[in-house]
Amino acid sequence: MRACVRRASQLGCSPAPVSAERVVVTVAARTLTCVDTTLHDPLVGQVLDGRYRVEARIAVGGMATVYRALDTRLDRVLALKVMHPTLAADASFVERFIREAKSVARLAHPNVVQVFDQGADGSYVYLAMEYVAGCTLRDVLRDRGALQPRAALDILEPVLAALGAAHRAGFVHRDMKPENVLIGDDGRVKVADFGLVRAVDTVTNTTGTVLGTVSYLAPEQIEHGTADTRVDVYACGVVLYEMLTGAKPHSGDSPAQVLYQHLHADVPPPSGLVPGMAYALDDLVATATARNPEVRPHDAVTLLGQVLEARAGLTADQLDAVPPGALAVGRDIAEDRTSVIPRSLSVPRPLPVNEPDTDGAVSHTSRFERTTQFASEPPPPRRGPARPRRGMLAIVAAVVLVLGLGTGIWYINSGQFTKVPPVLSKSEQDARAQLDKAGLDVKSVKHAFSDTVKRGSVIGTDPAVGARIRANDSVTLTVSDGPETVKVPDLKGFALFKAKDVLKDKGLAAGMVNREFSEDVAKGFVIRTDPQAGTERHAGSAIAITVSKGSPVEVPEVTGSSVEDATSELEDSGLKVKIATKRVTSEFDKGQVAEQSPAAGREAAAGDTVTLTISKGPEMVEVPDVVGDSVDDAHQKLEGAGFEVDEDRGLLGLFGDKVKSQSVEGGETAPKGSTITIEIR
Repeated sequence: MRACVRRASQLGCSPAPVSAERVVVTVAARTLTCVDTTLHDPLVGQVLDGRYRVEARIAVGGMATVYRALDTRLDRVLALKVMHPTLAADASFVERFIREAKSVARLAHPNVVQVFDQGADGSYVYLAMEYVAGCTLRDVLRDRGALQPRAALDILEPVLAALGAAHRAGFVHRDMKPENVLIGDDGRVKVADFGLVRAVDTVTNTTGTVLGTVSYLAPEQIEHGTADTRVDVYACGVVLYEMLTGAKPHSGDSPAQVLYQHLHADVPPPSGLVPGMAYALDDLVATATARNPEVRPHDAVTLLGQVLEARAGLTADQLDAVPPGALAVGRDIAEDRTSVIPRSLSVPRPLPVNEPDTDGAVSHTSRFERTTQFASEPPPPRRGPARPRRGMLAIVAAVVLVLGLGTGIWYINSGQFTKVPPVLSKSEQDARAQLDKAGLDVKSVKHAFSDTVKRGSVIGTDPAVGARIRANDSVTLTVSDGPETVKVPDLKGFALFKAKDVLKDKGLAAGMVNREFSEDVAKGFVIRTDPQAGTERHAGSAIAITVSKGSPVEVPEVTGSSVEDATSELEDSGLKVKIATKRVTSEFDKGQVAEQSPAAGREAAAGDTVTLTISKGPEMVEVPDVVGDSVDDAHQKLEGAGFEVDEDRGLLGLFGDKVKSQSVEGGETAPKGSTITIEIR
């Protein structure tokens, strides 16, 4: 609890006494704010959907409020993201909210905040999500300023892994920013808030609206309102720049100024603010934030491969260099065992101002006073040849013994050992050369699939890179065979459940199921797949399946028939019949079929149901009196009352213009829609 109060203070929230339980917990919300859980909230204490007991309000976002809740069915704590009731009436907001649940639920990835459930209880639309206690990357940047390159890459890599999983599943996040990068108490990094997620191939133009956060929008989002996987790559490049320098690349007095710079100015190299920064990091930022999307990496998986390759080429000094923008802290982070910041984000304790800084560290060098003293007068020279003294021999022997013993101890502890050099992401040939230079042999070469490392490059070693190993020992290399690909099997003629099992056995997933009529394939069996059989796809890809609805049946016309006759005719056609409870007035007599759905002539599958609506008879309407009126006036009155009009002119009324009589006298009633005949004179 004390750590939570301390974190609230760092975020600018005034900490209350511990009993008030003012806490800061990071969960999947658009924009998190410090919230006092003691504030009154109508949902706190309620049970949503008969299952989720709301315990405390912990964050407020633009679309929703996030609560800590208990799943009473499974007895686990989770985060409940509840849409603001004022937005729940807007269908587009609800659609986006539900889309977030469906999209994230498909991303079973350790670096993506999981969604467990979605539902509604009255006016409350909610998502039940994984509860992540910790902080956001924005909190870290606010507390620490610029990060050491090692820490920045430690955060960026799992972020790219999460986005890569989304991209390969066919989704783009569209709102990547430090607020959506969660860092748990255990140091795990997770990506949150897929509320703006879209299918990659979906056009996302919105009139006058650009979704996202201005500091991280790609130029094409601003100019055209479109987004694909490369907008997430751009945003990650901006986030990397911000982690390395402690500042955003573009700034201005208004959002419009920031948007203008995104369109007309390149993101500057981080070394402009951090002198001496490795060129590889400048190159990563420049590549990821290229204004032309064609120049950027295609997706997060490609960028992750470039990050790993760049990291392998950096030295320990380059990775651990403390940037000028790093904010000093008044205590050693390592001493705070409750810190929510991963160990790699620790900033070295600053030196006191009256002590010299020797490369960022204090050298503890012991100083010994010389104790050997000489007599004020030299001893008188000896006469005759000098004899070696036994004492001198003993000293020499002791020195030799100590040196030999020291050398032996050094050799046992360190001299016979070396470290496995950094060979990840290098070609097999380059890795062998580097191992040979370190005095190590290649014991064997294994192969494995990899979505992030190109074919022929090293993805692992045994022992691991940096591990202590005896000199002249052997190392096993694991070389990438590139992404695992699987051929789509031929599923035509398979039952749907069997087709899904076959796809799972092949390492693929069943995607959208479409249904259509087929003269050749029986109902419930597969007609084709998309992509078609024999096409190679990445393992885990979703395959769309088209299933037969059977041979089409033309729905016969049964309106105006009795219920018995209509039922018999429909069942003879292989269709089922359902009688609607509601009855309607119609031109047909009471008890006859007034409406049918599907309509006559439509195609249906054998066994489909046709719903019949029964007539309660025609509506009776009073007939207007039009005798003596002109023909035009008579038409207007009768048709206005809902009748059809027929004229009877005879031989004498060819040129007449007055109504002599009418088939139903004025004042009487007749079925609405029936025909009234007028005689003209």
